[in-house]
Order: sequence, then structure tokens, then C-alpha cells
Amino acid sequence: MGIFKNFLDPDKYHGFGKKPPFFEGWYYKILSQDQRSKYAIIPGIILGADNHAFIQLLNGSTGESVYWKFPSSSFTAEKRHFEVHIAGNRFTKEHIYLDIDDQLGVLQGELKFHNTTPWPVSLFSPGIMGWYAWVPRMETYHGVGSLDHTISGKLKINDVAIDFTGGRGYSEKDWGAAFPEAYIWFQSNHFQEPGVSLTASTAIIPWLRSSFRGFICGLWYQGQLYRFATYTGAFIEKLDIFQDHIEWIISDKRYKLQMNASRPEGGVLLGPDELEMGKRINETLSSTVEVRLAKISGEVIFFDTGRHTGLEAHGNLRRLAKYD
Repeated sequence: MGIFKNFLDPDKYHGFGKKPPFFEGWYYKILSQDQRSKYAIIPGIILGADNHAFIQLLNGSTGESVYWKFPSSSFTAEKRHFEVHIAGNRFTKEHIYLDIDDQLGVLQGELKFHNTTPWPVSLFSPGIMGWYAWVPRMETYHGVGSLDHTISGKLKINDVAIDFTGGRGYSEKDWGAAFPEAYIWFQSNHFQEPGVSLTASTAIIPWLRSSFRGFICGLWYQGQLYRFATYTGAFIEKLDIFQDHIEWIISDKRYKLQMNASRPEGGVLLGPDELEMGKRINETLSSTVEVRLAKISGEVIFFDTGRHTGLEAHGNLRRLAKYD
């Protein structure tokens, strides 16, 4: 029953008993109330050529990033719920505590997350991956901890004390053997109406001896989750990737979702391949994404532009865009 409980609670650590190659990482996006301070904090562990735990920090305003490396023995996790410790740092769905002060910099303080909005989980659709979550030996598994929530607390980042109280956050995670060969991901929960959140990704997924272009997308709007995914029968009508923006249209029998995301410069994060944290991934928290959701009849349900959008576009994007 343990594996079933894990997939029905995707936030929890999935690495008990795993052998290399394996990685697991959690992603916390945090913005202050005045939206002047925006960061991503990414704790995790990798088992491979260089076993170690890590905490990454991305400054979304400057693009600066820091990678703190810790012995794998400093990583501990609870089995019954999501709670991870790395050295003196603690991470849960609703709380993070940080205490780092070394030659790479200072990251100290405590944040609490309120009114979290998890992606719905059921036996037949355990999270954002749908029934694909039950497929063994997928290259990468994905989960969304909270589509949107408010924040209280403060962090000290190097010489700057930042109050995040009243700000907004988002959280997700990945685990598996390695990041996909090519993928696009973007996310925003800063629209004109508070509480709206968009998360969308597409990637080349290895499958048996072949591969396919899979995608998952969710728009949380006025208490309803509009989901589009390979497993729901939706299809990509258009995916054009340009140097400065991405145009993406998804349709199903009821709705059409149009997204146009800008591609500004960002900072460099490290991501897992099958040996180590060897992938250099450019991520920005300063993209914008224009989102239009309409019924097939043409009636517009939602139309707005998300700000402070996190965006990654990595790997063989030409192949991803032209995949059939």
C-alpha cells in the first residue's frame, strides 16, 4: 500500500529504497506583497555519480542564483507526510525554515503558507499527471503542491531582510531519473484577480522504445480547475517557439486555451541528468503570459495577462515544437 499512498500524496518524498539514478526536488516560488522581491527556493537530493542534497536559490529580479551542496546524509524525510530536512533547514507544504550562513551567502528565516490550493487528487487521477502517475519507470514524475497561497514571514538573504507577509506563493515538485530531453514550463499566479493560477508544461516523454510529446496544463479560476492534458484527450493545436516568445494553443471538445508567453533573460539553475546535477537550465521569473480561455462556441471565459511568470524552455526545442 505504500506506493499507492505516495502517489495519492505526491508532495511526500518518493525516494525511500530507490537506487541511482534518482532525484527529487521541491520548488517554492515566493513573491512579496509589493512584488518587488521574487525568488525560487529549490531543495532536493540526487543519487548518482555524486550523491548529495542541495538547496538552490534564484533571485527572480536579478537572475542571480546560488547552489548550496550538502552531504546526502544530511537529508532526512518523514514517511507518513511531506516533511524534509536538509542540514538545519526544514521544508513542508505549509512552512519552510532556513538557516544557511557560509561563504556562498546567507539564507535565513521562516515562511508560512496559508490557504494552500492543492491540485485535486483521486485514485484514477492522482494529481497533475493523471493516470500516468501510476506508470512505472517514467523518466520524470511531476506534482503540484499548491496552485496559489498567501505568505507570512521574513527571510534574510545576504544583507537584505525581506518581509514576505501578504505576498503570494506557488509550489510544485519533480522526481525520477532525469529531466526530459526537451521541455517547456511556465507558471503564474499574479493576474488582475487574486487567486487565479496557471501552470503549463510540455515535454518529450520516453515511452517503451519510442517517445511522445506529452503536456499538462491547469488554469485555476474562480474555484474551478480547467485542465488540459494528454490523458484528458486534449491536443496541441499550435506550439510555436521563438527566441523572444512562445505561442501555444490547446483544445479539447469544450474549450480552447491560448497562451502567449514572453522569453526574457533569466538565471541559471542546475537540473538532473542520469549521473549528476549537470544540466544548466535558464529560468526567469520575469516572463509575462497572456491567457485566453474560451468555449468552443467562442464565448470567452477568461482573458488576462499573468505577471512574474516563471518560465523554462530547455533542450531540443525545435524537435519539441515539430513533434508528431
